[in-house]
Amino acid sequence: MVDQFLVDQFFLQLVVMDLLEKFDTIRVESPVDKIINQLRKSIVTGQINPGDRLPSERQLSEKFGIGRTYVRDAIKKLEVFGILKTNPQSGTIVSGIDISAMEGLFTNIIKMGENDFAHLVETRVLMECFAARQAALRRSSNDIQMLEEAMEQYKMKVEADLSAVNEDFNFHLKIAEASQNSVIKSLMLIIIPDIIMIYRKLNVCGDGRYLKSLGEHAEILDCIIAQKPDAAEEAMRKHLKDVLEFSLTYMGQTK
Repeated sequence: MVDQFLVDQFFLQLVVMDLLEKFDTIRVESPVDKIINQLRKSIVTGQINPGDRLPSERQLSEKFGIGRTYVRDAIKKLEVFGILKTNPQSGTIVSGIDISAMEGLFTNIIKMGENDFAHLVETRVLMECFAARQAALRRSSNDIQMLEEAMEQYKMKVEADLSAVNEDFNFHLKIAEASQNSVIKSLMLIIIPDIIMIYRKLNVCGDGRYLKSLGEHAEILDCIIAQKPDAAEEAMRKHLKDVLEFSLTYMGQTK
């Protein structure tokens, strides 16, 4: 016969767990998240409309009472998600994205952070290996042209010894487009901006990583053009191996 004390303890634990579910985790917002939330409120309530131009970084910095670096990071994050668009001539503009879709994007932008880094990278590897395989099977002549142009933009930055994080992201995004799978592209747009921000913070792409990636990009592109799905998938896995190992090590160090 089961000890009644253990039974009572089990049900007591269930009650405690049920009570805990009613509480929300207290989350301390970063300055970037606070800026994003303010912009979200203004856009969703119609105070700022699609097509409107935002004040300058300096003006926003003074209004928020916060450093321009935080404002710049918030704008860059929203740009990658397509919520804002920056043009040298016209400044930063709110895009015409649907409000309901924008609400979902804002939620995803804010909730992911450094603690999710390894999990984000793991998910990225799975998606990108699949995307490379499908791109090799489905790519069109136009896809090849877009990939070659993205590759050339990346190469120019690397050879000029400049940061090529955005060009790297664009090359991978073009592979997702060539896979002819819109879901993969959408998922990448959700998770990769957070990965990029953490890459920059932790200097993941330092110490000659860009130059090494240049050769790896070329190998992936050659496999896609030659329509070799197995080789394209393996080339992508090899390309992302170092970053995946770094993310797992980083997660272990931060626990």
